Amino acid sequence: MRLFRLITILFVTFKYGLDELILGHTKLRPLRSVFRVIFFWRNIEASRGERLRLALEALGPIFVKFGQMLSTRRDLIPLDIADELAKLQDRVPPFPYEDVVQIIEASFAKPLSVVFEQFDVTPIASASVAQVHFAHLPAGKAVAVKVLRPGIARVIEKDLALLDSAAWLLHTLSSEGKRLKPRQVVAEFDKHIQGELDLMLEAANCNLLGRNFADKKLLLVPEVYWDWCREQVMVMERMDGIPISQVDKLRELGINIPKLARDGVEIFFTQVFRDGFFHADMHPGNIQVARDGRYIALDFGIMGSLNKTDKYYLARNFLAFFNRDYRDVAVAHIESGWVPANTNVDELETAVRAICEPIFDKPLKEISFGRTLLSLFQMSRRFGVIIQPQLVMLQKTLLNIEGLGRELDPDLDLWKTAQPFLERWMSEQIGWRSLLKNMQAELPNWGTILPQLPRLVHSQLTASLDSPLSAKIEALSHQQRRNTYWLRLIAIVISLVATAQVISLVEIWRTLH
Repeated sequence: MRLFRLITILFVTFKYGLDELILGHTKLRPLRSVFRVIFFWRNIEASRGERLRLALEALGPIFVKFGQMLSTRRDLIPLDIADELAKLQDRVPPFPYEDVVQIIEASFAKPLSVVFEQFDVTPIASASVAQVHFAHLPAGKAVAVKVLRPGIARVIEKDLALLDSAAWLLHTLSSEGKRLKPRQVVAEFDKHIQGELDLMLEAANCNLLGRNFADKKLLLVPEVYWDWCREQVMVMERMDGIPISQVDKLRELGINIPKLARDGVEIFFTQVFRDGFFHADMHPGNIQVARDGRYIALDFGIMGSLNKTDKYYLARNFLAFFNRDYRDVAVAHIESGWVPANTNVDELETAVRAICEPIFDKPLKEISFGRTLLSLFQMSRRFGVIIQPQLVMLQKTLLNIEGLGRELDPDLDLWKTAQPFLERWMSEQIGWRSLLKNMQAELPNWGTILPQLPRLVHSQLTASLDSPLSAKIEALSHQQRRNTYWLRLIAIVISLVATAQVISLVEIWRTLH
């Protein structure tokens, strides 16, 4: 079976002239003429990116999904190929209803009619890994049921093994292979798609995003019904929304489209900088709009996360960019570890200026947020660093949000929308708000430690009398020893008073808020 699949892949590779991508860059270049004679019938006049896209579509859904992920690695692959792969659409025929019934009944060890009061035979959506049906729970609650494709894990395992083999060949035979790191890209794809194979993990992602936006002011996230969730089945609240791509219908409903575009930007930056947890697959198919103008998020298989350091340096880079402070952009790159610590700051500042100055000749609303970040990442690579995957996912998602926002409102100024948010966030991280927030978080620890302070101080003073330092103190004059002990006591008292004052401030702040 695997041999037949390999033969199919090789046939598609030669049909679309993908051998040209390898033979044009290696010592095997003489073979290119041989292949052109053998495959004289093929049409290879299209661009390399288009031929690669068509080949992936011909190979099936797993390769399409791989191409979609590859399109996000603009820090590794040429931009013309990335732009073409971004056109890949995950159009997959649904699998039979009989398979759906079998998977559900095996997961719950009950008949489908017992698990659900009513279940739609026709799926509402179908993708490469799973499909979604509408149903009703026994209590009558309307839900959406996501079911994994039967045998999809085995299919993915086989195709990933072949992809890894192809990546090894590219790495070995192509002069570009070592720079493109194809095996690392396949490994990253493996990690993402394995996460999509466990619907309990997706349910957990959905639940966390819902908690983060519990106020439901801008974003609605479906509720997860945990009693009906299994590894191959996920049951969630059915959402009633209009696909965000249907702009004319949204206008008919009286939805404020410019506000909708601004809200999308705010939701994204809230996820990134407030929560450090963001939906990393925000293409139009995964976004709907409620009839009151709020966003609805769907499909939580691919999520990104950022730690405090990533968030801080991203915000600092963007704000420095707003202010044309290229020196601070360079310093932030070094301090964050995006470039080596021994990088020459002056050289890095010059490189950043070369990227940013041409951009500022344009109106801000014409500047691409995502492509600016991409340019900074590519510049970082020139200085010896491969950007971390979570930042690449962020850049890809930012491009999606930016494209979506400007499709809704061509006059959307992402910089103007984002700058107040970033400035407020930075003030919360390094200003007095951050100090109070951190002290509030430490209050439970202080409540445990403070009652122990007198005993700890007494133990420390007793131990100090037996230490080598005490011998030196004994050698001092009586007055000097008295001064030393008084200084210690004063330091302890000051520490206790300062701690009490801090606690009082925090309590006052908590009362006011």
